[in-house]
Amino acid sequence: MMTIVTRVKLREGCEPRWDAAMRERLEAARNQAGWIAGQVAIPVDALDERVIIGTWQTRADWEAWHADPKFRETRKQLEGLETRPAEEWWHEVVTDLRAAA
Repeated sequence: MMTIVTRVKLREGCEPRWDAAMRERLEAARNQAGWIAGQVAIPVDALDERVIIGTWQTRADWEAWHADPKFRETRKQLEGLETRPAEEWWHEVVTDLRAAA
C-alpha cells in the first residue's frame, strides 16, 4: 500500500473553488481500481494551503487514475488556482489502523 502526500499553495480567494473541485475529484477517485482512502487538510498555520493525502494499493493504480477523464476534467478546474507547482512525497505504508466503520 502506498500513500502520496501533496502540498499546494492557493491563490487568494480561490480556496472555495479549489476545495469544491478537489472534493469532486476525491469522490470520483473512490470508484478507481486500487483506491483506498483520501483526505484534504488545511494546515492550521497556512489557511491558503492544502495537503492532500491519498492512499492507493500501488503507485501504478494512482498513475492510472491520472489518465481517467474525470481526473483530467478536475485538473482543468484547478488550473490557475494554485500559486506554484505542488510538492509531493511518496510513502510505503507500514501500518494502517482505522476506527471500525
